[in-house]
Amino acid sequence: MDDGRPLFVQIAEQIESSILDGSLTEGERAPSTNELAAFHRINPATAAKGINLLVDRGILTKRRGLGMFVTPGARELLHAERRQRFTDDVVAAMVAEGRAIGLDVEEIVDMVRAAYPRTVAYPNSDTYPHPDTFPRSAAHPSPPKERAQ
Repeated sequence: MDDGRPLFVQIAEQIESSILDGSLTEGERAPSTNELAAFHRINPATAAKGINLLVDRGILTKRRGLGMFVTPGARELLHAERRQRFTDDVVAAMVAEGRAIGLDVEEIVDMVRAAYPRTVAYPNSDTYPHPDTFPRSAAHPSPPKERAQ
């Protein structure tokens, strides 16, 4: 957690990634504000702000006295959001650049098809956090492993 983006945004993105990779499943209790704050050594208000971003988007649901839980359909919603962001940010830029250098749509598609088998699914290791990113709790009984500094 150290890439220049606000910590609360990084907290929200890490929870999103855990939902997408299946380490947090729909209906499962998410780490609490205090668990996240203690684990990441941040202010609980910062952790709460990150969690509230997900509550506002319908990714997490508050259950009074029980905690935050992954909303049914959250994984699908996150996939849809990522697909849309990919289209808006990556595909649109690629098409614009291709057109600027005189490529037609078939040439762009051919280039994508040629590149597809040569690429790894997630080349940026920080796209999905290390499995020990979140603290273990009643929902996650095994203790986190020590991470090398």
